Amino acid sequence: MSEVVYEETATMIAAGELQSFVPFGREHCRNHPNAFNLQLRELQPASELWSSDGAAGLVGSLQEVTLQERDRECWQLRKGCVGVGGEEVEFEEELYTAGNMVVWSQGSRSQASSVYKAFTVDSPVQQALWCNFAVPQNKKEEMEQTVCIVQSSCVNVHSTTGKDFISPLPFQLSNLWATKFGLLLERKNPASDALLSPPGEPLPTVFSMLHPLDEIAPVVCKPAGLFEGSRVQYVSDSTMKIVFSCCQPSIVVSYDTVQGTHSVWALRKVTHDERSTVLRCPVEPVGTPLGLMTSGFLTSHLRNVSRLDSPGGSGATGALHSHQNRIMTSSPGLHSRVHSPSISNMAALSRSHSPGMAAPSFSGAARFNTSFHTPSPRGHHSLLLSPNSTTNESVLVPEMEPIIPDLCMEQLWSETATASSHREMSSQASKVFLTSDLCENHYLCFLVESHQQLRCVKFIESNDTSQLIFASVTSIPAKDAEPLQSIDAMLVLEASGSLVLYTGVTRVSKVFVPGLLSPTFSLSNQPPHLSTPVENISTPANAASRHIRRLDEASMPSPVSELRGPNTKHHEASFLEDYTFQQATSYIHALRDPVCNRVTLELSNGTMLRISIPEIATSELVRKCLQAIRFILPKEAAMKVLVKWYNIYNAPGGPSAHAEWNLFVTCFMTLMGYNTERLAWTRNLHFEVPLSPVIAAKKARPSDGGSDEDWEYLLGSHYHRQMISQPVCGPVDSYSGTAVSPPSSPSLRLDSSAPLFHHIPALFYVLHLLYQELQLDELQRAGASSLVCLLQQLARDLQLEEYVDLYWRDYPSLISSFTESCLMDQAQIGQMQRPSFLKAEPPSMFSWLSSCLRGEEVLPFPFLPGICQRTRLLVLSYALYIVGDENATSTDVSKYLAKLSAGDIYVGCRQSSVKFDLSSENLAEKLVVWLTSEGFTLKDLESVPFGVALPIREAIYRCREQPCSDWSEEVCLLIGRQDLTRQAHKMTLAKDKAVSLSLEPPTTTEADEEEDGMSDIIQEVTGLIWSQDLRVHEVRRLLQSSRPVRVSVVQLPEVSDHEYIEEKENKLLQLCQRTMALPVGRGLFTLFSYHPVPTEPLPVPKLNLTGRAPPRNTMVDLNSGNIDVPPNMTSWSSFHNGVAAGLKIAPASQVDSAWIAYNKPKSPELANEYAGFLMALGLNGHLTKLATLNIHDYLTKGHEMTSIGLLLGVASAKLGTMDMSITRLLSIHIPALLPPTSTELDVPHNVQVAAVVGIGLVYQGTGHRHNAEVLLAEIGRPPGPEMEYCTDRESYSLAAGLALGMVCLGHGSNLIGMTDLNVPEQLYQYMVGGHRRAQAGANRERHKSPSYQIKEGDTINVDVTCPGATLALAMIYLKTNNRSIADWLKAPDTMFLLDFIKPEFLLLRTLARCIIMWDEILPNAAWVSSNLPQIIQENIGNASVSEDMNLETLVQAHDYIIAGACMAVGFRFAGSANSDAFDCLYKFARRFMKGLTPAAAAVVSTGHYNLHTCLSMILLSLSMVMAGSGNLKVLQLCRFLHKRTSGEMIYGFHMAHHMALGLLFLGGGRYTLSTSNSAIAALLCALYPHFPAHSTDNRYHLQALRHLAVLAAEPRLLVPVDVDSLKPCYALLEVTYKETQWYEETTVELMAPTMLPELHLLKRVKVKGPRYWELSIDLSKETQHLKSILSRDGVLYVKLRAGQLPYKDDPQGWKSLLASTVNHRNSGVRAFKPEAISTFTSEPALVSFAEFFCKASDGMKHREDTLTLFSAMLYECVTQESPEMLPTYIAIEQAVGALRRSDLPQTFPLWQMRLVVELWDSRVLRGPTSRNGALLTSEFLPVMKNMMDVTLDNWLTGEGRRQVGLGACHACSTLVRVLRTPQILLKNNTYCSQIRY
Repeated sequence: MSEVVYEETATMIAAGELQSFVPFGREHCRNHPNAFNLQLRELQPASELWSSDGAAGLVGSLQEVTLQERDRECWQLRKGCVGVGGEEVEFEEELYTAGNMVVWSQGSRSQASSVYKAFTVDSPVQQALWCNFAVPQNKKEEMEQTVCIVQSSCVNVHSTTGKDFISPLPFQLSNLWATKFGLLLERKNPASDALLSPPGEPLPTVFSMLHPLDEIAPVVCKPAGLFEGSRVQYVSDSTMKIVFSCCQPSIVVSYDTVQGTHSVWALRKVTHDERSTVLRCPVEPVGTPLGLMTSGFLTSHLRNVSRLDSPGGSGATGALHSHQNRIMTSSPGLHSRVHSPSISNMAALSRSHSPGMAAPSFSGAARFNTSFHTPSPRGHHSLLLSPNSTTNESVLVPEMEPIIPDLCMEQLWSETATASSHREMSSQASKVFLTSDLCENHYLCFLVESHQQLRCVKFIESNDTSQLIFASVTSIPAKDAEPLQSIDAMLVLEASGSLVLYTGVTRVSKVFVPGLLSPTFSLSNQPPHLSTPVENISTPANAASRHIRRLDEASMPSPVSELRGPNTKHHEASFLEDYTFQQATSYIHALRDPVCNRVTLELSNGTMLRISIPEIATSELVRKCLQAIRFILPKEAAMKVLVKWYNIYNAPGGPSAHAEWNLFVTCFMTLMGYNTERLAWTRNLHFEVPLSPVIAAKKARPSDGGSDEDWEYLLGSHYHRQMISQPVCGPVDSYSGTAVSPPSSPSLRLDSSAPLFHHIPALFYVLHLLYQELQLDELQRAGASSLVCLLQQLARDLQLEEYVDLYWRDYPSLISSFTESCLMDQAQIGQMQRPSFLKAEPPSMFSWLSSCLRGEEVLPFPFLPGICQRTRLLVLSYALYIVGDENATSTDVSKYLAKLSAGDIYVGCRQSSVKFDLSSENLAEKLVVWLTSEGFTLKDLESVPFGVALPIREAIYRCREQPCSDWSEEVCLLIGRQDLTRQAHKMTLAKDKAVSLSLEPPTTTEADEEEDGMSDIIQEVTGLIWSQDLRVHEVRRLLQSSRPVRVSVVQLPEVSDHEYIEEKENKLLQLCQRTMALPVGRGLFTLFSYHPVPTEPLPVPKLNLTGRAPPRNTMVDLNSGNIDVPPNMTSWSSFHNGVAAGLKIAPASQVDSAWIAYNKPKSPELANEYAGFLMALGLNGHLTKLATLNIHDYLTKGHEMTSIGLLLGVASAKLGTMDMSITRLLSIHIPALLPPTSTELDVPHNVQVAAVVGIGLVYQGTGHRHNAEVLLAEIGRPPGPEMEYCTDRESYSLAAGLALGMVCLGHGSNLIGMTDLNVPEQLYQYMVGGHRRAQAGANRERHKSPSYQIKEGDTINVDVTCPGATLALAMIYLKTNNRSIADWLKAPDTMFLLDFIKPEFLLLRTLARCIIMWDEILPNAAWVSSNLPQIIQENIGNASVSEDMNLETLVQAHDYIIAGACMAVGFRFAGSANSDAFDCLYKFARRFMKGLTPAAAAVVSTGHYNLHTCLSMILLSLSMVMAGSGNLKVLQLCRFLHKRTSGEMIYGFHMAHHMALGLLFLGGGRYTLSTSNSAIAALLCALYPHFPAHSTDNRYHLQALRHLAVLAAEPRLLVPVDVDSLKPCYALLEVTYKETQWYEETTVELMAPTMLPELHLLKRVKVKGPRYWELSIDLSKETQHLKSILSRDGVLYVKLRAGQLPYKDDPQGWKSLLASTVNHRNSGVRAFKPEAISTFTSEPALVSFAEFFCKASDGMKHREDTLTLFSAMLYECVTQESPEMLPTYIAIEQAVGALRRSDLPQTFPLWQMRLVVELWDSRVLRGPTSRNGALLTSEFLPVMKNMMDVTLDNWLTGEGRRQVGLGACHACSTLVRVLRTPQILLKNNTYCSQIRY
């Protein structure tokens, strides 16, 4: 019988799914009006062109077209894969090229093809291919998928993400190859190359491009072979052609056109040593100028993009000699190059001229000068210049740095060259591919058409996987071949025309293609001289001439094969095809486009068919068994089995899928030597399976004659056994002897000559392990019961009693029906190979887990790597979590797992019973993280049986309670914390469309309201922060400047109409002062609230300076000419308007250079707005994206505002970077930074001021010496002659001071290398006055002649220099607490000195002094007053002031000093919302407000202006403290001052009040101020306490600097967002402050959304229960995580606990599910209404369960108790917050129910119950503490256990025997035995140990 089984030749399999194939791209191109189509139409009559049936499709018509035309159409297919909803969907992708078009389409069996992308390029496409480029993305590389299209002069690269690149080609390409690293480019070798190569080193032929933006670099190679000493050199061998490249493994196959051999190279990144070897310059002193020329021309070539084959350059191919002219293959002796110079000659050359030449190096830039190739008498040494010739060639050449090679090709293997006769030399392989066989051997196959054979080279990876080792070569006769990846096989087309399937080099079977005649004709009528297969040559169409030419050329390699693209197959026509079978039916003559298991057949008539080859198995069970068999058998035996099975399974008209297992069993047992006809249960299988001819060795007998076997069959039938079941009921031990059939029956012997007979024990063992694996997967447990039938038979025959017993226990009712065993005599058993790992005691997974739970010692569990993955996972999980060995998953794996190998077993050591002492929390974390790293997901957990899964669920439950904030997304998914999972997705609100925070406000708002520029404030968040009132609307109303203002002037009787109009316009002018100041505040209010659409310009609200006069609403306009309006009044206000609009753009938006330029307005009057917009883009960091070209454009326009905005913007964007290009940009605008001899540029004064501040910003905190020196001098820059530097000097001096302060920010006395500058002393002098010092250095010349206008003399003008110097000192010594400097800044204590100083400067000094003594600032009124000097404290408010005191001076000094101290408090507590600071400042603000009332005397003494200035500063300080908080009291102050528009309220005060309002609602309440040094510097610039008098006033302070306050803003609003509804919600936060010198570690509770304090003050932020899942963010380790959350709109995802309602719906927490259970424990369950579940949990599973299983319906009336039970389960799941436990509860209930009804065909549920009980017991034994963490906490489990005990007791006592029937009695005792283990019962709610045996 076995002979029949192994006759392979007779087999044939059927191919499936036949369909005709036409490339989709052709269809698409047909409709495309491109040149190719038109050309074709001219070539051919239209009728022939497109025939609909595809038979005479394009390919058919192309047969007549010339070769070039035909080469224009090609396509390739590949497998595409995309995850759709968690499922992987496979499809085919096609890349089709024709003419100038490339079409990329996708389609699958279930879905029609569609175009994914189509490209049309300018010139004909030479080649198109897919390639993946590695793009480094923050520390790891990401692959970018692209399509590369080759044209003659460039490569176009289009990525799937929409990026396009064009890489110009410096030479003509012959081919392009995709590799793992990028592209390989093969240069076309011009003919001249070969002729002229002898003189020098030939130029490289292979280049690499790692990314479309990288340079093209030559590739180096490392040939193998002893002769070479494996020298590294450039690939410059023109005879080497690449024929194949592959990414995994990274290899390249090349062909040597001279030797006719193929070589395989590994492609890898070049190492450092190789790089230096190749680039090495001569080491010894160079004798001749040749040394200069080692720098080759390559660089110039690639860089000058000249053609290497252009006429000028064609001659020179290298200026260097090398020791050898080409790479030797591994057989060096056979073909040495004819024209290579002899070695001795070379050696002499290199000695005399150029010592370092051994490694030719390409660098430098020798051009192809004609002199290089002038023929010279010295023959081919013309390149070495004669000693007396001049060296002009090489000296004229400029040096260029070399191009560094990126990739190296290392030779791995080479064919041995064939005999030297030219006739038999192989031609270049027309196809190369990788394939693997069913036993995982890998082959590299190449098809050599000249010999009609496929050569397969087997290769293996070496141990370190870096190297591939190539082994034997096998040749298969073949005309064509293609690999079938997914079924580990390849399809071969033999010369006879038949298709054969091979796996590796093993022939499987012929493939029958239905509908095609298999070519059975004989080939005897072939002409004799064509009997050797020859290369087919396609030539133009005349057939007769073709054959004549063919005979001459037969011996030469075909010239055409070079033109062949990697995937175009030409239609060869052989002699036979032309003449003999012109009329015969078409047959296959080529294969192409394999994808997975599908391949295209090209027929001789030009049509194409797509077929699929069937897989080896469809059922998961059969597949797993085959894997196990393959794993354990030797490779040859395994291969036989697999091939045998494949043929049986796929025979034409084979079985349906459901019969697959039966067929497998029959086949498998037959191979082991069983006679499956004689075994009753396998014979039954035959009735289901059609008798396949392979298995039916003898024909089935005709049915009329009966036989003895029929009787035996009846006796063996299931019915018969049921009838005589009495004897079966004996004890198990005596059972194995009783077999129904008499032992003498010869038919049940095994055939010991069967191929697998010797391997039966090993096979049995691996299948047993597979059986254990299947039991751990609910989805495959059905397979286990099928497998157990086969296993029990083998176990009986191998006489393994223990195993049979185990199967009995698992499937009592199933196994009891099997009784036969086949006899083997001892001799036969002796023949078998008993592996050492087959122990007498069967490995059982459940018992192993059970002993783990009981804390017993466990032996390592055997497993099959790669097959039993679930086993491995669960064993290690239990070892880690239950045994508590934290190294179980790393170093101690062998203690728990014994890995089976094909030869033997590695026996693990016995595990010592050490008790590991670790907290279970820690273990739970470790377990969860490890499971995730193994790729275990919740979906997998659902398929783990409930008992086994319980410990894992418990670990997950524990981790869910207290997760780490930095776990990866996968871990958070596993523990069911969607809030954390979402957090791990780095999303901002606006990007994440699901989150509705960035929704537009409701559409009911009127159209005109939309234009005020404030509509983007996120309503939902502000609505939560300020839920009680409409303060945000009020702020919008106060800050809007786009609507006309209301001008209400009452016309008195005596006022004429004309005067009345003037009066109205004057009033409007006053109101406009306010309107023009509003945008500054609006910019702060709407800060970063908008994500622009890249296709639309930014909406900028109009600045409306008109008015409406009631009652008729008549228009009032300033342009009527009735009153004088200052010129350029609106220029700065529109600048501010532009800034305000630009500041809306969030830093995270997508903004690019084009969009910025696109916003440029058409009309010149909007230029100021655009200037402001540019500055705003700098403040939010987007200006860095603006191209340098555009920056240059804007600056050359010479528009003052644009320059100011641009310079400040660029500098802010590059804050503190010392960026050189920006420094240059700024320096041009600062005369002091230019060399003294430079041309005088006429730079407007304000632009100079902006540039100086810009220098400060760019060099912030760097302490850069040169800039500090220049700026120090600039503070006191004297006025020059001819009105230079004479106007607005104050603002320039101030800017220089601020810039100096920023450069040396916070450095204090540690200014490195600046001691000689005496910075503090010089600044002190500027502050108090004195003699001017001589200018040092470069500027001496500049300030030679004094000003003719301003007479200052030699003294310093303190009024100009004091403010800048004071603030510079303040910033340099910021927070240093340097008392000596602070004392310089004290206010003077005598009346005399007070008279000498401007009160304003007192404010600055006080502020400066306080922020230097940072730590002494206290938030109370006493501290503020303590800054007043003694003299003021004594005299203010004192009635009797002495004569010599000037009260006015004192009062003014008093007010300004108080204001300065208040500002200091504002800075110190900025953004903290500190209540003490607020109360203190508010008190002073009220005091100043009182002073402003007309009745107050203060106005008289202080003056209105001074009081207002002080009030404004205090108001700003209040806003700084309360920034972002929207405090109502401050809002009321701002609103009060907003309404004051009388004459004395100048533009500057309005600006201050509205800045305060903007700061108060900074960023719509999402931002607040920081107190970092950088922020304080920015605020000092922005809040400088001198405000402009009118809208064009920049004398004391440049208005643009007011916007720098943005640099101090930081996002600190934390917005909890419910992860289920994606809506912002309230959540309770617990914030813990670190300990400081002022207070202990404190914890406060805040209701979020809330502003967090500054992060460096915090230790921990925690979301508190009980409403939401807890989540703790620890800031003591690192603050980056929280920072990134805050910067992404502060979205913190929270998840509502089940049974809870959000705070909004249930503020007090009285409606929650648990609230009702407080009064009495059990009433909760009874009061629980399942219908109400949906309000308490969003878990869809629970809601559906309540819907369908907990509602009483008509049919369920009698199941009242079940409903109650289900409701109780549901209640438990919701309140215990473990919805995933519901299935477990139900499963336990089902198991117990089945046991009580005693319908248990298998003991599986009981095993699960036992594991559950054991886990419970182990938790109880540990004491009550560990029970809190347990999942099953209720009384449910003990009740269930009790029920089981009662049932089992009944069975044992015998009552059960009568009920159950005697047949199942044996099963009962088995069950009882399974379950009886020492266990703990629950009686009267006390735990008592009751041990039963």
